[in-house]
Amino acid sequence: MDQERRAQWLRGVLDLCVLALLRHRESYGYELAQSLDSAGIGPVQGGTLYPVLLRLQRTGLVTAQWREGAAGPARKYYRITPAGIETLRRTAVDWTAFADGVGAILREVQTR
Repeated sequence: MDQERRAQWLRGVLDLCVLALLRHRESYGYELAQSLDSAGIGPVQGGTLYPVLLRLQRTGLVTAQWREGAAGPARKYYRITPAGIETLRRTAVDWTAFADGVGAILREVQTR
């Protein structure tokens, strides 16, 4: 996959993906990056992920809390807020409609 194109797509949906992952349980940055990669998004570097987490925190969509690690350094755990859940619900509907439209156009190209 073209890395520049992937980066552009990722910028548009990374916050939505992070909120969706956090709806299951709180998590820390490295764990979120691993979950994104496992889900097929591909590797997401800290320089991309942490600004998104900070923005989500500043806008009240997630909260963050530092915790001591049992076998390592302290980690900052992120948890989705009620406002984040509501934003996720609304945005997921919008994204699905948008992605379905793009998919319909691309399916036409793939069948020719």
